[in-house]
Amino acid sequence: MTKSDMGIIAWHDLTVKDASGVGDFYARVCGWRIESVDMGDYADFAMSSPSGAVVAGICHARGANAKLPPLWLPYVSVPSVAVAIKAAEAAGGKLLNGPRQAGDGTMAVLQDPAGACFAVWEAATETT
Repeated sequence: MTKSDMGIIAWHDLTVKDASGVGDFYARVCGWRIESVDMGDYADFAMSSPSGAVVAGICHARGANAKLPPLWLPYVSVPSVAVAIKAAEAAGGKLLNGPRQAGDGTMAVLQDPAGACFAVWEAATETT
């Protein structure tokens, strides 16, 4: 990710109690392929398009995701998760989860003043 990628929706996760069953639903409806992602005690899923592009994650509402409601969560790339959290809170939003390590970066789940949820994600290092 480069600085020109900041502010884009970089990823989507769906968090639900039964990620396996819902993964099968999206495989049938969207033609996505399911790949298991080891989370230690259980597996979440990476969903790929028929061309092989990884397009989304489907996650169990366990561990760090245990308190998230069932929702599609867009991840917006930001230069600083800490700055985004402060800006959200100053503008009437709320921090719901995090900040925490996520892949090769840091993420947090925020809620806007209307109640909609989204995540912000900061890459650990820039790559080109």
